[in-house]
Amino acid sequence: MSIPRRYLPSISLLAAFEATIRNGSISAAARELSLTQGAVSRQVQAIEDQLGVELFRRERKRLMPTSRAKAYALEVKDALDRIGRASVDLTANPDGGVLNLAILPTFGTRWLAPRLGRFLSSHLGITVNMATRLRPFDFGLERFDAAIHFGRPDWPGGECVHLMKEWVVPCCSKNLRDGLDPMTPAALLDAPLLYLESRPEAWLHWFKRHDVPVSEVRSMQFDQFATMARAASVGLGIALLPIFLVETELAEGSLVSAFGEPCSSDGEYYLVWPAGSGEYPPLKRFRDWIGAEIIQSDPVHIGDSKARQHTTS
Repeated sequence: MSIPRRYLPSISLLAAFEATIRNGSISAAARELSLTQGAVSRQVQAIEDQLGVELFRRERKRLMPTSRAKAYALEVKDALDRIGRASVDLTANPDGGVLNLAILPTFGTRWLAPRLGRFLSSHLGITVNMATRLRPFDFGLERFDAAIHFGRPDWPGGECVHLMKEWVVPCCSKNLRDGLDPMTPAALLDAPLLYLESRPEAWLHWFKRHDVPVSEVRSMQFDQFATMARAASVGLGIALLPIFLVETELAEGSLVSAFGEPCSSDGEYYLVWPAGSGEYPPLKRFRDWIGAEIIQSDPVHIGDSKARQHTTS
C-alpha cells in the first residue's frame, strides 16, 4: 500500500526541519544548509502545514520543538542518513553495488576470506564490506544487507538459505591427549573442557552423540574460537573446534584430536537477509556464488550443502 503524498514531505523540507531541531535554532540551521533564515523558516512552516501538526511553539521569537517533533526528527535523521549512504554507495559503484555483510569471526577469517577473492574477481563492480556480529540483530537497526548465521533458521524478520553443516573435533595438545587413560569419550570428562560462550551446550551435544550420560559440563569459557584454539594448543584443556578452523594446526601437530572422528555440530551455517530484499543484485550474486563455492568444498569438512531457503518469523 502506497503512502499518501501528504505524509511524504520533500527532502528539502525534511532537511530544514531536522537541522533546526538538531542545531536548536533556525539561524544555525540556515548556516549549515547554506540558506537564508527566511528560507529555512518558510520550509519549517511548510512541513507543519503539509502534515497538519504543530511541530514548534513560538515563544518570544524562538521556536521550541514539541516532544512529538523531537521524536519525529530522530526518525527523519535516520531516513536521511540511509538515503545519503545509499547515494554514496551508488555513486561509488554505479555499475555494481555494495554488499554490507555481517560475519562470524571464525567463519569470516578461516573460511570466507581465503575464498572471497574469487567472488570479487568475477564481480568487479561489487564491493563487499564486512563487520563482525556474534549474535542475531535487527536488520532495521543495523546497516547490513545480509549476515552469516550459525544455529537454526530462526532469524526474526529474515529470510535465509542453508549454507553448510559444521564438523567439529575435540582438540588439545599432544601431551594432554597422551595423559588420557583410557582414551575413551568418557575419559575427556577428567580433563579441563573449553567451550564457546555462544555455544554453552556444545559439549553436552558431543557427549550425547557418543552415548556418554552427562547432565552438566563444567568448563572454561571463551568468546571466540581463535582464542580457545590457542588455549587448547598450550595444554589448558580440550576444545570442540570446527575442522575448517584448525586444519593447519592439526596438520602441523600443534593440536591433535583427543578422540574419534569429527561429528556434526547441533547448529548449521546460514546466509540471512531482511525479508523481501533477496533480489538486491549484490546479495543475489553473492548468494549464488557462496552456494556454488560450498558445493565445490570438501564434503568431509562441509557436509550436506544442499540449499534450503527459509522464511523466519
